Amino acid sequence: MTPLVQSFVSHFGEMGSRWGINRTVGQIYALLFVTEQQLHADDIGEKLGISRSNVSIGLKELQSWGLVRMSRIPGDRREYFTSLGDVWEIFRVVAAERRRREVAPTLSVLRESLLVKAKTPEDMFAQQRMGEMHELVDLANNWFDDLQRLSPESLAQLMKMGAKVQRLLTVKDRLLGNGKAKDDV
Repeated sequence: MTPLVQSFVSHFGEMGSRWGINRTVGQIYALLFVTEQQLHADDIGEKLGISRSNVSIGLKELQSWGLVRMSRIPGDRREYFTSLGDVWEIFRVVAAERRRREVAPTLSVLRESLLVKAKTPEDMFAQQRMGEMHELVDLANNWFDDLQRLSPESLAQLMKMGAKVQRLLTVKDRLLGNGKAKDDV
């Protein structure tokens, strides 16, 4: 690997551990992401200096996330791997998978907890707070559905708007007389 690629792969491995994946999985993904040609497991292990079994485990994890594609070359028994090509597709896949693994179970637990009859003041307070959390998580979950339907161009445009959206909402609140805007306090 070139120093540029090595630096990126190394950093991505370190960041992976902060994102909830192990360092090796992060490095494998980063290598596939910045490598133009398909790689087989032996290539990946050699370039990263990791064992074949660690490569296999990492590739299975990345496949479970839907972040790598496997293919075969006619006449070659090995499996070859590539990352998804489009960064927006990668963003969508990661966000959808995190939602499936993290948000959906949390919403289920919150819904179940809110259905339980509160018997003590402590439970009533806890359910009130859980209700607030459910409302927020459900709102974000529904917003995510809307975002998933946007084209990559529209998503990029929305992200670039940043604070302009806040200013627009502040103007709307002032026009509708919805109390003092946050910026006015």
